[in-house]
Amino acid sequence: MKFAYSETCLDHETGTRHPESPDRLRAIRRGLADGHGVEYVEADPSERERIHAVHDDDYIDSLETFCESGGGNWDADTVVSEGTWEAALTSAGLAEWAAEAALSGADGRQTPFAIGRPPGHHAVEDDAMGFCFFNNVAVAAQSVIDSGKAERVAIFDWDVHHGNGTQDIFYDQGDVFYASIHEDGLYPGSGQIEETGTGSGEGTTMNLPFAPGTTTAAYLAALEEAIGPAIEAFDPDLFLVSAGFDPHEHDPISRMRVSTEGFGCLTTSVRDIADNADAELGFVLEGGYGLDTLSESVRKVHEIFDGYQPVEPDESVNDAAQDVIDSVKSQGFDGL
Repeated sequence: MKFAYSETCLDHETGTRHPESPDRLRAIRRGLADGHGVEYVEADPSERERIHAVHDDDYIDSLETFCESGGGNWDADTVVSEGTWEAALTSAGLAEWAAEAALSGADGRQTPFAIGRPPGHHAVEDDAMGFCFFNNVAVAAQSVIDSGKAERVAIFDWDVHHGNGTQDIFYDQGDVFYASIHEDGLYPGSGQIEETGTGSGEGTTMNLPFAPGTTTAAYLAALEEAIGPAIEAFDPDLFLVSAGFDPHEHDPISRMRVSTEGFGCLTTSVRDIADNADAELGFVLEGGYGLDTLSESVRKVHEIFDGYQPVEPDESVNDAAQDVIDSVKSQGFDGL
């Protein structure tokens, strides 16, 4: 794979005990150090007009001023430092690069993966929350639509937390399809099955809230039975993955049970969906807070594009997860 990375993203300081720390990117780089075919590029930060396309201008001004004043606690979980402003712009720019590189034909061993921080999928139009300031994947999706490089974009979010910001930004748009698998009841508490979009965006939001303890098998079944058919029916030009690795069975803030090998299986599945939909594919980093499990899982994603064939789990899908999948399927997303 080709990874977008910038040292600027390390300048967002969150304190010694915060789970979303610069050490996350350092761990990923170490994990990829001896990987075959790893390439890095440094993309330009997002321009303000790109950020403004998905975020309120008053919020952008407030964040910039707060950073310039030295930062502090934006809320109980979301920490700002003086370096947060440039890091956030850069993280969004890396995501833009991933979208544009994919649409320019980068695939196979050149498949793009933006490994920036702070993450983005909780950032709503007018506020930061959940460690997120600018919604990186939303900036990237809207940017390629506004530039005419894509007419339709699909986003699949496998982070353990629901991407409320991404959903909210595109909830009434018909040109972006958003699908999420997340732990039911976990922060921020959104992402119920009934949340499917509104107006011209009706039917372009899909949520699969799984119970704690759900394993890789259910994730794969959801992709095969619900998400894949819906994305193929949506017929996007670009398929972006909001790749959070906190559903890992050993992540410190998750109760889900996806294995490292399971992330390889998920990657194979989304690659197949992109191929079937004739869509270009790119990845954007979200969460993942166990340094070892994060680095191992990102490396596993890379290995898939280097020819590795993951071993699929032999467990069955539990009844509760199958009920969620069946409830989502009954809503007729494959008729988009």
